[in-house]
Amino acid sequence: MSIRVQLPNLKIVCALVTMLLLGSVSGWAQNSLLQQGLGLLSSGGETKTGSLSQGEMGDGLKEALRVGTENVVTKLGQADGFNTDEAIHIPLPGQLATVQKALKAAGYSSLVDDLELKLNRAAEQATPKAKALFVDAISAMTIEDAQKILSGPEDSATQYFRKSMGPNLSKEMKPIVDTTLADAGAVQAYDNMMGQYKALPFMPDVKANLSDYVVEKGMDGIFHYVAKEEAAIRTNPAARTTDLLKKVFAQ
Repeated sequence: MSIRVQLPNLKIVCALVTMLLLGSVSGWAQNSLLQQGLGLLSSGGETKTGSLSQGEMGDGLKEALRVGTENVVTKLGQADGFNTDEAIHIPLPGQLATVQKALKAAGYSSLVDDLELKLNRAAEQATPKAKALFVDAISAMTIEDAQKILSGPEDSATQYFRKSMGPNLSKEMKPIVDTTLADAGAVQAYDNMMGQYKALPFMPDVKANLSDYVVEKGMDGIFHYVAKEEAAIRTNPAARTTDLLKKVFAQ
């Protein structure tokens, strides 16, 4: 009996979440969609919304999230996805501020710039590995998760992703970042930079964990744009790039 009650409720909640996630920016359209969702609740979930079944509404929620996260991975997981984007560009770690200042004053700016570029390249190369984790997080979404998204703020889906997949994303990105830092020459660039720094007189000892730093900043960049994609799907019809999303929004 519990299974027969739970499945319809999940469809209802998915329908409501989709309506809000894909709602128009105008208050009238959002109220209209919400009223349709409340109609589903009062009818026990047995009706259809126009030509769209409740199963399709649930699929629409997951597709909206899939589209948004795929857009992010595609955007950031390419050359200059991080490096030329002022919002998420990865600077040298704060611990290296002294090194950066000293080397630039000594005429070694190119060493600093080279390392900074390689940190961004490592994040760009590691980002595509997040795709499978987004897919898993979407598939694992429970009725409780959907209810939190429904009643939460405009970035509630982003918060869900960060909480549910953040630890795993960090774990999965770490060895990839280690490898890509080495492949991009960041380790050698760091050693060259620190070698020149230590050759300067009276400089304090400085250390930085480049791998952990790039993982942290890479995740910040990913979720920064997941939040933007979520906002776009909620408010901008042009962001609904699949037939199902357009069909859901048209109801």
